[in-house]
Amino acid sequence: MFETLQDRLGSILNGLTGRGSLSEADVSAALREVRRALLEADVALEVVRSFTDAVREKAVGAEILKSIKPGQMVVKLVHDELISMLGSEGVSIDLNAAAPVVIMMVGLQGSGKTTTSGKIANRLKTRDKKKVLMASLDTRRPAAQEQLRQLGVQAGIDTLPIIAGQSPTDIASRAVQAAKLGGHDVVILDTAGRTHIDEPLMIEMAEIKRKSNPHEILLVADALTGQDAVNLARNFDDRVGITGLVLTRMDGDGRGGAALSMRAVTGKPIKLIGVGEKMGELEEFHPRRVADRILGMGDIVSLVEMAAENIDAEKAAAMAAKMAKGKFDLNDLADQLRQMQKMGGMGGIMGLMPGMAGMKDKMSAAGLDDKLFGRQIAIINSMTKAERANPDLLKHSRKKRIAAGSGTDAADINKLLKMHRQMADMMKMMGGKKGGGMMKQMMGGLAGKMGLGGLGGGMGGMPDLSKMDPKQLEALAKQAEAAGIKPGSMPGLGGGGLPGLGGGGRLPGLGGLPGLPGLPKKK
Repeated sequence: MFETLQDRLGSILNGLTGRGSLSEADVSAALREVRRALLEADVALEVVRSFTDAVREKAVGAEILKSIKPGQMVVKLVHDELISMLGSEGVSIDLNAAAPVVIMMVGLQGSGKTTTSGKIANRLKTRDKKKVLMASLDTRRPAAQEQLRQLGVQAGIDTLPIIAGQSPTDIASRAVQAAKLGGHDVVILDTAGRTHIDEPLMIEMAEIKRKSNPHEILLVADALTGQDAVNLARNFDDRVGITGLVLTRMDGDGRGGAALSMRAVTGKPIKLIGVGEKMGELEEFHPRRVADRILGMGDIVSLVEMAAENIDAEKAAAMAAKMAKGKFDLNDLADQLRQMQKMGGMGGIMGLMPGMAGMKDKMSAAGLDDKLFGRQIAIINSMTKAERANPDLLKHSRKKRIAAGSGTDAADINKLLKMHRQMADMMKMMGGKKGGGMMKQMMGGLAGKMGLGGLGGGMGGMPDLSKMDPKQLEALAKQAEAAGIKPGSMPGLGGGGLPGLGGGGRLPGLGGLPGLPGLPKKK
């Protein structure tokens, strides 16, 4: 979503950081470029003005520390202002009220209110173990009520029975009453939308609010809206009074201006973002992490959380036991590749790693994209059980058969086997006597609380990530930043490794993937 803005700001700020000293003219020139980049990203003009003015004001009066170059100081000021523009801390849905807690969803037609209602209900049910009732108040759009009912069936969530001819306000009253009688914790009211803001819509919303007394009123907005997002947010806030924002289609190729503008104009927090079509593809919005990503600083905490959600703890523990014995066959390699695909592929992982955002284009140019993983998995799937367990069996005739079955050629198979051999050698070295059970240290605690346990054990004295929740991890990142430790320069991390994940920045359960074809080796 923010890639264009990330590229523009990255190139502007990189030009500053290399200089020993900065004049006021340099700062003004850089801020002019920042202003242009934000306007191109569809951020509202009034927001851009206040942003650049705030940065300039701080830059002029800033005391520059001896250890920090002036250019880095400007980067820090832009970063801090970006965080305050997005909201300094992430805010989740507030359920601190007498049950049933009423959540009212508002927004224009086509912004994704119904799907988002289903996603929020699914999130509350699975993560917070709440009993949720969904009710559709959209009596105008054909089959809107049926759509919500289908989402409820799909996710196993209760929906209010449809009674034809009822008005939206009557449905709202009936939903709250039904939730009280049914012992539900949360009621989600999916209201009607229009193609544009009009007076009857606002009157209807105000009436529903009066009847149902919602604890949360969430404005659902399409992240691709652009400049019009500001008017939309302001109108709904003035007339209905929203408590938070939910941005949908954050996985799209929009320029991210809506996210930056709406938060700044309304002063209301962005609580959730939709990052895909599936029911589980809804995430909490963390301003600091998004600012880090926009400025190419990576997002370690999100990476660790993603690993915790996607890595099967039992499988990882079993693989750790195998690796500790120095065993690593092609079945294991296929598992590793599938894990990477689940976590957003190489591009997704690189985007979250500090200083690696710029590597994505170079990797694509080298042919190392996510299609490569698909081809490699296809090659392994075309082998027999015996061949996967013992790659030494693969002679010329077998390779010919596998190439025909997977739509590849012998060169692709040889690259895959070379990669497997390098990884297997590394596993033997790390699992054997020489490594002192290092693999066991790295992989052993994966069945822990976060699905990531024991990774820090003795690696450069870093704390054990498995015993920390995401808030503690974020605090750790802040402490490091405050101490002047830049990403990629932390002691004991072997040059840009991830804290607690071992020297090479390897992700748990992903084995480091050394020697991937197309990547230049270190000299």
